[in-house]
Amino acid sequence: MNNMERVYKIYNLLNSRGVVSTDAFLQELDISLATFKRDLAFMKNNLNAPIEWDSYERGYKFGKQGPGPKFELHGMWFSQEETTALVTMNHLLASLDQGGLIGPHIAPLMTRIDAILGNGETSSKELRKRIKLISMGSRKNSSKYFADIGNALLKREMIQILFYTKDRDEVEEREVSPQRLIHYRENWYLDAYCHKREALRSFSLDGIRDVVLLNEKCKDISDKDMNEHFTKSYGIFSGGADKTAKLKFSPKASRWVSGESWHPEQRSHFEKDGSYVLEFEYSQDPELIMDILKHGDEVEVLAPADLKKKVISKLENSLKKYAQ
Repeated sequence: MNNMERVYKIYNLLNSRGVVSTDAFLQELDISLATFKRDLAFMKNNLNAPIEWDSYERGYKFGKQGPGPKFELHGMWFSQEETTALVTMNHLLASLDQGGLIGPHIAPLMTRIDAILGNGETSSKELRKRIKLISMGSRKNSSKYFADIGNALLKREMIQILFYTKDRDEVEEREVSPQRLIHYRENWYLDAYCHKREALRSFSLDGIRDVVLLNEKCKDISDKDMNEHFTKSYGIFSGGADKTAKLKFSPKASRWVSGESWHPEQRSHFEKDGSYVLEFEYSQDPELIMDILKHGDEVEVLAPADLKKKVISKLENSLKKYAQ
């Protein structure tokens, strides 16, 4: 029986019997007096349990709740493995929650878990120290309006945004109906229905320069339509997929790439020489070209011809910079 299981049993004994003697606790829990004293001190100091000694009844009982958080134990408790998973999930959420939308609501729970694990084998503080998530390529200013957008998203209300388009170096005003927030490749994106374009669009949060809550009910788009628009094509770029990429990776690169998911509906096979051929649909190619180029000479574009020409052009332009 671990320490939290004993705590829960102490709680149940006090609840059911009212007053419980030391001997009864030791017999029921099958522990030493020193262990019982440690458990009792843990409940009083870490969980704010109002346990007191009744000298007349010669036993322990619940007294009046003192200052601080109210002592509670619910009908289900976490095992060490479950708590480790919960702390790991919290660590991941904290790394994603740049705008502080989720954090304030999780903080009280994590304070409670820190107290619960204080005497355990592994504290949540220790777990958070031993689990490290490193962000690469996370863009600045992606969280300034995170909370406003998140609240509008959950309330299902429209927002007005000023959005900076990097390709055109322009700022535009848009009224949009938020549909979902996406964390993709270390950055946040808002999938929304754009009322100006009368179509679905994806906006990077680091491009949003201002947000105004409109207090108007947003236009809801079905999950089916969202998935058709945003997940059928490669990467974060939206739009109906109308092209098929066919890539051939070297036998060496295939050891990594064959285990990767590039597209939910990708098709692949190995050649006799160990090379790996990957096919999937896409709409726009800027992100795809970047992903192809990072594999250098370990990948070849087999189709379509237009994509192959663009990759060749990028490689030739890059080579020119080094040939000068």
